[in-house]
Amino acid sequence: MFQEEKLINDPIHGYMTFEKWAVEFIDTNEFQRLRDIKQLGASYYVFPGACHNRFEHSLGTAHLAYTLTKKLYEQKGISKQDKDLECVTLAALCHDLGHGPFSHVFDNEVIPQLGKVLNHEIKWKHENGSEMMLDHLYESLEPPSIDLTTDDLKFIKALIRGDRTESERSPYLFDIVSNSRNSIDVDKFDYLARDCYYIGRKSLFDSSRLMKFSYVKDDQIMYYHKECVNIYEMFHARYFLHKRIYNHRVTRAINFMIRDALVKANSKYHFEQIIYDPEKYIKLNDSILYEIEYSDPNCKELEDSRNIVKRIRQRKLYKFVNECLIPKDRKGITKGNLNEREIANCGKDLVEEDIIVDWQDLNYAKGEKNPVESVKFYKKNFKVIKLKPDEISYLFPKQYEEKIVRIYSRYPEKVTSIDIFVFFQMM
Repeated sequence: MFQEEKLINDPIHGYMTFEKWAVEFIDTNEFQRLRDIKQLGASYYVFPGACHNRFEHSLGTAHLAYTLTKKLYEQKGISKQDKDLECVTLAALCHDLGHGPFSHVFDNEVIPQLGKVLNHEIKWKHENGSEMMLDHLYESLEPPSIDLTTDDLKFIKALIRGDRTESERSPYLFDIVSNSRNSIDVDKFDYLARDCYYIGRKSLFDSSRLMKFSYVKDDQIMYYHKECVNIYEMFHARYFLHKRIYNHRVTRAINFMIRDALVKANSKYHFEQIIYDPEKYIKLNDSILYEIEYSDPNCKELEDSRNIVKRIRQRKLYKFVNECLIPKDRKGITKGNLNEREIANCGKDLVEEDIIVDWQDLNYAKGEKNPVESVKFYKKNFKVIKLKPDEISYLFPKQYEEKIVRIYSRYPEKVTSIDIFVFFQMM
């Protein structure tokens, strides 16, 4: 191993080697911040093993991106280390720099709710934060050992977004980090393996085998036709994690409590401004709950937030009431007629603020579509083919998305009056 390289032993991928230019990015405040952001957010309160952070996931994703790109280069006869390889690796390394406290709780729950409270939509996702933090990180390197041009940085950001229209580089490179074509990418390869490992579950999906049988033709990555079942295993593993882990009903309750605590604390913190200020955003991580919890008791701005955090600590959580898996033909159950206001109007002694209605769309990463229909395969003679589900097995799903609606109460004593309404409307 060269002296400039760093060797990291990872429980998922084993020994991972990072070259000097990657290590420079890792050893920055912007990247080290990810040590303090839980990969699975509030899941840690339900699954104590889920203690891993965005830091190690980003390292693993970069390792896989570098490995896969090198493999495809060798296949295409490209032996030299080139700028595109470095850009793909850096995109994987930096793709989650923009995550806020408790990962997706911040951009999927806190920011949209803030928009409602402030009466203006905040069009911001963690990918926007990643682009901002990438610029801030690169400017801090004095001098960087890798010389990135403006076009290189634009390419890295496009790779993070999965926006292949933003660059004239080889199209297949956009299939590696964030694949908007069919959602098969190294980001999933890492988090599926890592999340399963830390929650104590096993997945049948084998990413190393899938990468071994990857092949570039017609400017996209395709796979050996016998890997089709392995790919279905990947999407099913993702569905399982969303169904049983990420959206566990207690996890969701704590998500909403964290959301409410942060939204109520916004008059002090102004998150809608912090997300556009890298100097302030770099200080924002999961420790925000501790900061609120141990804030000055005389600070009235944070009183409501402190009480919510105290409830989390004492396990006095928002109460799950009921849920319904909505049949595809039940068009009458919509967000318009099953929301907090409508339930409050029909219940006894209820107000809108007592209730949370949680709508979930669970799928194979492409909405109602079967993502495998967007995957190309090859046979031994490298003839390109497409495979239909009934050419592989009759046991694959016929429907690729399900909708679930759950009801929660912020106050356990009001569960009964909510439950009565839900019983008549949903069962």
